[in-house]
Amino acid sequence: MSPPSRIPLMDDAAVRRALSRMAREIVERNGGLEGMVLMGIRRRGDSLAALLRDEIARADGSAPPTGALDITLYRDDLAVVGPRPVIGETDLPPSGIDGRTVVLVDDVLYTGRTVRAALNELMDWGRPDRVLLCVLAERDGRELPIRADVVGRRVDVPGDERVEVLVPEEDGRLGVDLVRPEDAA
Repeated sequence: MSPPSRIPLMDDAAVRRALSRMAREIVERNGGLEGMVLMGIRRRGDSLAALLRDEIARADGSAPPTGALDITLYRDDLAVVGPRPVIGETDLPPSGIDGRTVVLVDDVLYTGRTVRAALNELMDWGRPDRVLLCVLAERDGRELPIRADVVGRRVDVPGDERVEVLVPEEDGRLGVDLVRPEDAA
């Protein structure tokens, strides 16, 4: 059996261009930086939130507070994950989330279940005025009525293929790949 094939959809430069555009759109949708918090969904969404924070700081001269959510205990498939799931930390910005616009950042929007879990956890930590969803890649296959407000790239792929976002902290490079199963290669 051959390994799955990987087709690059976005390289480092393309991802950085998308993040630059997304950062401007986030600030515009919020009407500036006032009252905004970026919250990345661990493991790759928090890396993307940091890149967006840096891009906003570069363009606007100051950075919004940033945090990270670990949704492990909020997943609806926790029983499938195993008897001892690895639980990471949730880090809220010092300003908290009450009364703020929370920009929830994730890598790929597919079924919507990760976002649902993140919203549930977010509400356990406070009551934001508004939540915007920002994803680097969006694909078909929604199982829940969730849509992104800010999207880096929309990708049409068959159900048996995956869209993977790669970040330097986890994968050694920045990019977006289409992954085809081994039998489709």
